[in-house]
Amino acid sequence: MAKTVKLLLTESVDSLGIVGDVVGVRLGYARNFLLPRGLATTPSDELIQQLASKRAEAQKQLALLRKQREDMVKKIEGISIELIRSCNDQGILYGGVTQQELATVLTEKGYKVKPREIRINETIKRLGTYDIHVKLDSDLDATLKLKINPDRELDLDEEKPEAAASEHSPAEGAAPAENAEGGEKKARKPRAKAETAQ
Repeated sequence: MAKTVKLLLTESVDSLGIVGDVVGVRLGYARNFLLPRGLATTPSDELIQQLASKRAEAQKQLALLRKQREDMVKKIEGISIELIRSCNDQGILYGGVTQQELATVLTEKGYKVKPREIRINETIKRLGTYDIHVKLDSDLDATLKLKINPDRELDLDEEKPEAAASEHSPAEGAAPAENAEGGEKKARKPRAKAETAQ
């Protein structure tokens, strides 16, 4: 039994072809999806001729869509979008950023992009800036910048002692870090002597 079958598309089908195309598809796909929905039929010269005008109209629509996508790619290339997300004190997000979320943001800004046209190369789980790939067609793609900002001011208490130490050293005249370390060692030695004296 043949695993593939040739069918004539009576309607345009995404990622398969436009009306009037004769396509080879898997038998299960034909039997379970295309034929029951009336999207395809057994090809014949008579049917192909009947669908000629419908095919010409579909080709015009396809050309128009192609032009719109080309314009869209030029507009999207290099743009920057920002999202505000909840995160912990280390900048790790409580929830990852999804294709659906990015598609919604882009659509709100006037760029009609479907979630499946957005390619996220890595799981976005931290604050920062990311390159997001938008692929509208096999040869039409663009890259935009995504910046994830926190929804609150982060608690950076851990960094404050270091900052305080660096602020004090110039005021006390201890110039390079090496001298500062040496100073600490000298300061420790008298304490040691004092302990032995006791």
